[in-house]
Amino acid sequence: MEEVRCKMIDAHAHLWLNVDTVVNGSPIHPLEPNRSRSLFFGEERQMLPPYMTDGQNTAERFLSNMDYAQVSAAVITQEFIDGLQNSYLLQVQQRYPTRFFCFGMPELRKAGFCEEARSLINSGFRGIKIPAARLPQQFLNDEMMQMMHLMEQQNIILGIELMDGDAQVGQMEDIISECPKLKIAIGHFGMVTRPNWMSQIKLARHPNVYVESGGITWLFNDEFYPFPSAIRAIKEAADEVGMKKLMWGSDYPRTITAITYKMSYDFVTKSKELTDDEKRLFLCDNAKHFFGFGDLIELPYIKNMSE
Repeated sequence: MEEVRCKMIDAHAHLWLNVDTVVNGSPIHPLEPNRSRSLFFGEERQMLPPYMTDGQNTAERFLSNMDYAQVSAAVITQEFIDGLQNSYLLQVQQRYPTRFFCFGMPELRKAGFCEEARSLINSGFRGIKIPAARLPQQFLNDEMMQMMHLMEQQNIILGIELMDGDAQVGQMEDIISECPKLKIAIGHFGMVTRPNWMSQIKLARHPNVYVESGGITWLFNDEFYPFPSAIRAIKEAADEVGMKKLMWGSDYPRTITAITYKMSYDFVTKSKELTDDEKRLFLCDNAKHFFGFGDLIELPYIKNMSE
């Protein structure tokens, strides 16, 4: 890194062995012969960098990217469009316990998910993910609140992404009120390019609520690197809730079809609008504290052949 050195943690990334699922009645599955492309809600999309021709987004490939980019650890989230990846992610968590924190995800679209969440917790997951933006707007029902209480009692972290704006913010306030000790990570930086995004950021005024920036380079993709509006949004959010509540996330690998993995954070390290202390909190310290990472690997800078 150029302006600040620290053991970075990526607070929002994805892994899978295979994607073959259905979301809202639309199939999402790899296409032949170039399996880095997928059928995504009826459209062909580049889901992976084109050299990943087998469609597998594995921990080992990500570790290679992380080591090269000097990222010490990562938080692996889940999404319905990935398909449920619990079995694979549990293996990843057990194989690389110092490099990855993995979220489990029950089948939230069917009754009985609370007991499934209990099973995932008992198997070793320390976080449960809810892609609330892909659930009905009124996602908070009795079983969901029951799961929130279970997670609070077991000291399990909630990772959640919400619909644009304040559509589901009121329900989050209800969860926070009922479960004040539940640790919550709000994803996608509150859908920062959408109207009323700050309503989601303001949830981090509560002591146990943090915000991660997974997908911020996707949301500002039209502007593209070095994403000056993303930097301004980070500063605006910090003014509202404090830089200690914000965490960097890459949304690897889908964002890496447009930029390199290193570019997903070095627009922050190279920014002159953030202090070194702010960069260190955003890229390193906040996620280490929130997710409970222990000692982190220190990775050397490796020169490119082109240098």
